[in-house]
Amino acid sequence: MSAIDRAVALLAPEHTARASEPAAREHGYLDLLASDLESTGTTQDLMTTSVVPRIYERYWRPALARAVKGFTGPGMDEEVRIARLLMGLGSGDTVLDVACGPGNFTRRFGSIVGPGGLAVGIDASQTMLAKGAAELEGSEHDNVALIRGDATKLPFRDGTVDAACCFAALHLFADPFEALDEMRRVLAPSGRVAIMTSVRRQLAPSVVRPAVEKASGMRLFESDEIVAALTDRGFTGVHQRLAGMVQFVGGRLG
Repeated sequence: MSAIDRAVALLAPEHTARASEPAAREHGYLDLLASDLESTGTTQDLMTTSVVPRIYERYWRPALARAVKGFTGPGMDEEVRIARLLMGLGSGDTVLDVACGPGNFTRRFGSIVGPGGLAVGIDASQTMLAKGAAELEGSEHDNVALIRGDATKLPFRDGTVDAACCFAALHLFADPFEALDEMRRVLAPSGRVAIMTSVRRQLAPSVVRPAVEKASGMRLFESDEIVAALTDRGFTGVHQRLAGMVQFVGGRLG
């Protein structure tokens, strides 16, 4: 069974008809969106261009992350390690990579969970997913599936994944807390979550926040917002690590 077919088995009934249409698979990923989602601003607009997906994995994402994490912050390999540890990711797990872009983390997660596991990336950008599908073509990642869908209305049934990751994207969503609700919903009992997102610290005074958010479409979370949001949703052992204007937060259900 292909990775996409395995991912289809996780879908809620209302999405299975769309998933069965040949047109939904013609680009190498599973397209469950009938139309484009409304953009939240300039940063999200860039993700749908043809240029950014080509340079995202090697140049764009590392450079942008370095700018906001600071030169002493974790690099990309360390980010993957942090995500793996926060999710307690292991062989046989089903892991969901929310706002996966071209799937650079999704592929790494596929290697971690092994043949018995499944790594599913979901994103709204056709150009990002097309780049990701091209990377998967002919590769050994036969347990990685990419889906075009809405992070605030995940197409999966309740309790279907062991772990969920959302790195460098939650601050771009129109309703980030709805996205957290959705990740909570699709997690199995004892499911784990890993979040990397923005945080407002002393180097970003409160007077700056509205201007930054309006210009970029990026939300600056207060230092305790995400920790409190996960705790309110039933996650325990919530852990937070700060690096510049970035926070890494994880927790476990139950």
